[in-house]
Formats: sequence, C-alpha cells, structure tokens
Amino acid sequence: MTPTTASHPAVLAAIAERCTALGFAMSCDPATGQLLRTLAAARPGGRLLELGTGAGAGTSWLLSGMDAGATLLSVELDAAVAAVAAEHLGADPRLELVVGDGAELIDAQAPGSFDLVFADTWPGKFHHLDQALDLLAPGGLYLVDDLLPQPTWPQEHAAAVTALVERLTADPRLHAASLDCSTGLLLATRRP
Repeated sequence: MTPTTASHPAVLAAIAERCTALGFAMSCDPATGQLLRTLAAARPGGRLLELGTGAGAGTSWLLSGMDAGATLLSVELDAAVAAVAAEHLGADPRLELVVGDGAELIDAQAPGSFDLVFADTWPGKFHHLDQALDLLAPGGLYLVDDLLPQPTWPQEHAAAVTALVERLTADPRLHAASLDCSTGLLLATRRP
C-alpha cells in the first residue's frame, strides 16, 4: 500500500522541490517515512537521533510523529543539503540540526541517551555501529534503511549490507527484524 500525499508532512513537497534543484536523490521514501512517524509517536517525550539528515525528508516525518516534549538531534555532513532541512525545519524548537561528521557526533553522546536512532548514513550503520547501538536506552529502537539494492550503491556494497544485517540480527543486545518493504529496512530494539 502506497501512502497518499495527503498523509505526508506538509513541508515534504517543498523539500522535494529543492532536492530536485540540487540533484539530491537520496531522500527518505514515503513508506519509511510513515514508519518513522509511527515510531516517533510511540515515544512520547522521547529523545531521537537521526544520522544523515539529508535535505530533511526523514526529519519531517519524525517531527510529524513527535509530541511537544520529544527532541530530535539530526546530523548531516553535506552543508548544502543540510541547508534545505534548516530552511524548512530549522524553526522547530524540538529539533537540533548539526552540520558535521556523524561519527564525531556519535562519539560525543552519552551511552543510553536515545529512545530511537535512525541510521541513514555510513556512521552508525557501516562504521561506528557499536557506538551507535550503545546510545540506545533499554527498549530503544534502532532503524536502518536502504538494505535492498539501490541505484546509488557503490560497487561491492551488497557484501557490506549482508554483513550489517547478519551482525544486527546476531547481536545479543538486540531483538531485530528485517522488513522486506520500502527500500529494505531493519528494525531492532535494545533489550532491557
């Protein structure tokens, strides 16, 4: 079932327009977005971390599910792309946007600091994975996307994806489920 555009965050169309102008084609897809909104809504007052803001599509979905007491910290390395997110979402007081290296941001956070981590970039997904998982509070959720072949994948990336899925599903700290939908998702929960 494909989400209707009526269910999308209002700002998403403007973000998509700017992405087209920038030639940025790696935004969060609507099915992943709906899951992000649902997971954010399940964490009232939650502390959320997004690794890979991009232009803010996934960020907008997370914000649309968050309550007034929740907070979202989001990091993006590409300043030009992050500027789109800042332009359209930066006024939201629940959101802290950081332009910088995701690995450095991960290293600067205290263990157990987050109720939800969405890893949509290399740090926290293909490197700094253990450090990102350590950021989860007990019962915290970890979501990764783009696990099915994508046109933007570098050569030989399929082996890295397979190793990531095997690593996450075997991690004794997690309960994990691969979801064969959207761009290929894996959702894990930190065991108490």
